[in-house]
Amino acid sequence: MSSFTDFSRQIINEISEYIVENEKTARKFLKQAGLQRPQSELIIHDYGKHARGAVPASEYLRSAKAGHDLGLMSEAGCPGIADPGAEIVAEAHRLGIEVIPLVGPNSILLALMASGFNGQSFVFQGYLPIEKSPRTARIKELERESAQRNQTQIFIETPFRNNAVLEELLKTLDSRTELCVAVDLTGSTEQVIRQSVGQWRSGQGKSFKEDLHKRPAIFLLYSHHLLSSHKQSKR
Repeated sequence: MSSFTDFSRQIINEISEYIVENEKTARKFLKQAGLQRPQSELIIHDYGKHARGAVPASEYLRSAKAGHDLGLMSEAGCPGIADPGAEIVAEAHRLGIEVIPLVGPNSILLALMASGFNGQSFVFQGYLPIEKSPRTARIKELERESAQRNQTQIFIETPFRNNAVLEELLKTLDSRTELCVAVDLTGSTEQVIRQSVGQWRSGQGKSFKEDLHKRPAIFLLYSHHLLSSHKQSKR
């Protein structure tokens, strides 16, 4: 909550209608954020995975089309960034509704900030393939792209597969490639570890205080050493 601004709290108390992924956690967040009006006055539209697609996106925006303010809340992270809320925002633009982004935490950018990797050139890749063989191939591809473009590669995984992905990364990547894992960002158990794959493997570097299972995590890799090797081989 430390990243939540006074201006955002003001906006929260000016809006009475929201589109959210989970009504229960959304109401809890609004209370913690300083909502002053009774929650019984709020209109909450469920845009969770089970409700999504049941009605056109335009249906959620009826009041906004009529000129009323409407808030969009992401269940985790930042609305519209690796988030289904992007569909709502796109529809708002199509309907001529003004879209105003509010300051708030974006786990992807926070992880990049904390990694110390190249922030001039980076790509968010979304999710890796689920199947083992395609996933291994994709990891190798991202490592090559990082080296060729001097670029930070960022991706996420469904939290219950975090441990499997980390294990696969350590098996697949070059020992000199830098790997950063940022977990529970902005939370009380937040931890960011950046070290070479060799250090991860050896167990002599830093380690997580708790298991990664079911914890929101961002993975970043940076293989600038391969870029240096490639330049030297050209000379």
